[in-house]
Amino acid sequence: MNTLDLFRTETEAASFSSGDIIFKEGQPGDKMYVVKEGEVEISVKGQIVLTAGPGELLGEMALIDSVCRSATATARTDCQLIPIDEKRFTFLVQQTPFFSLHVMRILVERLRKMNQLLPPK
Repeated sequence: MNTLDLFRTETEAASFSSGDIIFKEGQPGDKMYVVKEGEVEISVKGQIVLTAGPGELLGEMALIDSVCRSATATARTDCQLIPIDEKRFTFLVQQTPFFSLHVMRILVERLRKMNQLLPPK
């Protein structure tokens, strides 16, 4: 699924300059984002774990479990992000079931990558 296809007519985007903090680990979160243009680095405890580019999601965990942010997102380049609040997220899940599967696949992929970072027993 190309996430940008869902948002191709989107006119509301948040602009961030290279180096801007989009959200910080430990802060409450009330929205997720779709990267429309540019790149965003995701770091956990100061270690970069992912660079998200156009079409990729970030901040989705805060909408799903309403717990503080588990990572920090920093604009790697100038970027445009499409904000999605809980109401819109719920609407997308109801109206576009494949969006739900897409989000779950992203979560699973990221969990597997994090598991690979764990030291062997």
